[in-house]
Parts: sequence; C-alpha cells; structure tokens
Amino acid sequence: MAGALHVVATPIGNLGDLSERARATLASVDLVVAEDTRRTGKLLASLGIDARMRSMFEGNERRRTEELLVELRGGRTVALVSDGGTPLVSDPGFRLVRACIDEEIEVRVVPGPSAAIAALVVSGLPTDRFVFEGFLPRTAGERRARVAAVAREARTVVLYESPRRLATLLGELELADPDRRVAVCRELTKLHEEVRRGSVAEVRAALGDAAVRGEIVVVLEGRTAEPVDVDAAVAQARDLVADGARKREAATRVAERTGVPANAIYRALVPEAAR
Repeated sequence: MAGALHVVATPIGNLGDLSERARATLASVDLVVAEDTRRTGKLLASLGIDARMRSMFEGNERRRTEELLVELRGGRTVALVSDGGTPLVSDPGFRLVRACIDEEIEVRVVPGPSAAIAALVVSGLPTDRFVFEGFLPRTAGERRARVAAVAREARTVVLYESPRRLATLLGELELADPDRRVAVCRELTKLHEEVRRGSVAEVRAALGDAAVRGEIVVVLEGRTAEPVDVDAAVAQARDLVADGARKREAATRVAERTGVPANAIYRALVPEAAR
C-alpha cells in the first residue's frame, strides 16, 4: 500500500506560528524533505524532533522526485517543507506533488503561514481579487514584458523580490504609474518587520537606492483607470521625446504605462516617409 505525502507549512519567521497539526505531522512521518536541511534541522531540533531528512531544491528536484516516489510506493510517509511558509509557492515541490497525483498517491496539505498572503492582508490594498506573480524574470526582455503586464493588471498583484533588486523594481513600476499605491513588506513576522505604504513614487523616494535586508514582498494596487486612447498616448510619447528620449524608447515607456501598443505609438511618432 502506498504511503502519503504531507505538504506542511512552516513559520516564515515567528516560530509561534507553527500549528499543532504541523508539529504532530513532522514528528510522525518517516521522512522530512526540506529545501535546506540545515535550516529545517534547526526547526526540528527546537521542537525536539529527530527526523530522517533529505534535501530537495531546484538543482536536484527532478532526481529527488524519482527517489521519493520509491519511498512513497513502499508505504512510507513523507513531509515536504520549504525554508519557510507554504511549500510550492515560489519554492520546489510542484513536480513531486504532480507525480504523486499521477500515481494516485495520497497528498495532504497542512496549511499555515504564507508570506504572500500575510503581505496581502497587511498591505491595506484590495483583497477581493488578487494575482500572485512570485519572482519576476531576471533577463531584461522577459522582465520588461512581465513588468508591463503587471502594470496593466486590474487585480492586486503580489510579488516576491530580492533586496538587491527592490530599488530597480520600484523604478520600473514608477515609470509605468508613479501614483499607483504599493506596500513593500520586509521581514514579516520577524523582529524587524516593516511595511512601507504609499504611492510607488513616495515609497521609492522613502527607500531610495540604499541597500535593504531581509525577505521582501511587494503588493501593488490593481489598475483602475480606463486605458488611455491612442491620441493621448502619442501625446505622452511626444512629451518624452521633447525631453530627450528616443522615439522607440518613448513608445515603449508609454505603452507600459497605458496599455496602448508600442508599435502604434511609434508609427504615430515617425513620419511614413521616414519608416
């Protein structure tokens, strides 16, 4: 008889947030699978749990999934945890869960802390409709496209970001819409928890370019304004060109801000004879 996979949420900072059910599950399973066994080992030690452990991270997820399926087929019970919060949310584990479902191995969830949900509810931004973007791409082209899509999103957007790239992200969002409300949440549930709220321009000015530390969640207000028409977008682009921007750059920046296609703006800026 096959075993069962338990997807267990663990604290994102405050150990008091670990549920009794999570504690009991971690103490009872045959194997605990962790993103970082050293970090999870400290958590288990603080709970007085001496568990057999294996690591699973991005680099070994495919191979480890096959190994864990052998354990599960053999009737063992496995708990999957991340470094903090709910597994699979911008963390490894989806491949394993999907494989278990495909093989009809039981998957159970032990819900609990989530940095994304914690940031959403403390942000003061609408919670009735939201979208989770996780980490944005690092490559310039893919990142530009995703930031443009985020700027056009009507729902509240939750993003994860590296402290090293926070200033860059706020700059990108300011170009798209400086007046959009945002909350930058740092070190949630920890000793130095901080939430900065305001317009994108205000929060960027407050934080500046200084390095920040800790885990960051950015919550961005959804776009509520109606899309700007082509004529208004072209007028905005012409203003940028008058200030020294290149036509293609101006078209791209206004497209990200308004949702009007960049090519349509560019064609209006460039006389047909010059194309």
